[in-house]
Amino acid sequence: MTRRQSNYQWSGGIAAYPIPKNSECKNLLKKFSPQFFWDQDSILLTDYLPKGQTINAEYYSSLLVQVKNILNEKCHGKVTKGALFLHDNAPAHRALTTQKKLNYLGFQCLDHPPYSPDLVPSDYDLFPQLKKQLKGHHFLSNVEVIAATETWLDGQPSEFFLSDLQKLQQRAKKCIELRGEYAE
Repeated sequence: MTRRQSNYQWSGGIAAYPIPKNSECKNLLKKFSPQFFWDQDSILLTDYLPKGQTINAEYYSSLLVQVKNILNEKCHGKVTKGALFLHDNAPAHRALTTQKKLNYLGFQCLDHPPYSPDLVPSDYDLFPQLKKQLKGHHFLSNVEVIAATETWLDGQPSEFFLSDLQKLQQRAKKCIELRGEYAE
């Protein structure tokens, strides 16, 4: 079996790695970066960054337009400037281009405190449960990892996403009470 034909195994991140043979760890399949946008009911948009591309303000802004279109379709065009939007402080998220696009689209952004892992909702419920589901599974390609990820996400009830937002509210309150000190 050639290296290309070897099996790949889920390793905890959004990536598939070749199963090492004889302690070989060469030619690991490159990680790819998913972007998840979700609301209280479901995943709105999942985007997998193409290989070799980085997320910059223009790319991220194009995703924001897609999210706005999906929300308009979902809510029959009734999305107003009251829609709250939370993302972390990644450079593409803080860029002036992105801020202008958010304003243009009518998203009201919630401030995300610098270096605050407490308020990253995907890291608490979405990713850990997804990782648990995919752990130990063998995949032949990134396409299979993506399919398994999307199947799992599509199978989650709306209560799953609402619960995550409610937990975020509780963590935000605790963060305020601790005056920004790290809380788990």
